[in-house]
Amino acid sequence: MAPNPAPRSSPAPASAPATAAAAGRLRVLLIDDDVELAGLIAELLAREGLDTCHGASAAEGLALLARERPDLLLLDLMLPDANGLDLCRRLRDEGAELPILMLTARGDPIDRVLGLEIGADDYLGKPFEPRELVARIRALARRQRAAERRSTLRFGPLVIDLLARRAAVAGEALALTSTEFKLLAALAAQPGRPLTREALSAAVQPGSYMPLVRAVDVQVARLRKKLRAAPGAAPPGGGAEWIETVRGEGYVFTGRLG
Repeated sequence: MAPNPAPRSSPAPASAPATAAAAGRLRVLLIDDDVELAGLIAELLAREGLDTCHGASAAEGLALLARERPDLLLLDLMLPDANGLDLCRRLRDEGAELPILMLTARGDPIDRVLGLEIGADDYLGKPFEPRELVARIRALARRQRAAERRSTLRFGPLVIDLLARRAAVAGEALALTSTEFKLLAALAAQPGRPLTREALSAAVQPGSYMPLVRAVDVQVARLRKKLRAAPGAAPPGGGAEWIETVRGEGYVFTGRLG
């Protein structure tokens, strides 16, 4: 890093205290074999209220990624045991969704293009200004939080993760079939608005093929049963059901976002 010369800093610790994560502070994983640079970055981010854990190799970084579950990854392009581009591609192929900011001293524009094409969210060349690094980290974190808000629906104890295709009540996962999850997602996306059986049938099976409309009734009944059986599953507001029948129209989701 090319911040103005600063006193030597001790290397970044392998992992920072867990109390910060519990307090909701942004947690950054840095994978870079430059230990002195890692110490400077950790010091810089600490002054900004961010926590850093550091791995000096791809192997160390992957172990920290699994153990620490960071919010954002700073990934050096050149590592002693791997290429940063290959590591970025591997993480994306394995489904990692955390923001990745690539760091490199190489000035070849093709590296930047390749990094962004294989899944990096941003790219910063070395040397860089400390304020720019912090600004880019905060911008990536804001985008990630916005994306998570759009992909997660919360209704009191019921949480629906649209990206992961999971639903949970009071922290307990619901064992839903693919069809049941699609029905729940379609209904919860428009709380308070009745949806016809035809609309729900289309949500379950998009395309030219449509299952029998009455088959939706069977699936909704099964979904209701699972919601009803979940511990602490009563919808907010004292209602008896998360999904109510609207005579002559279809079904309506009764939960309220928040």
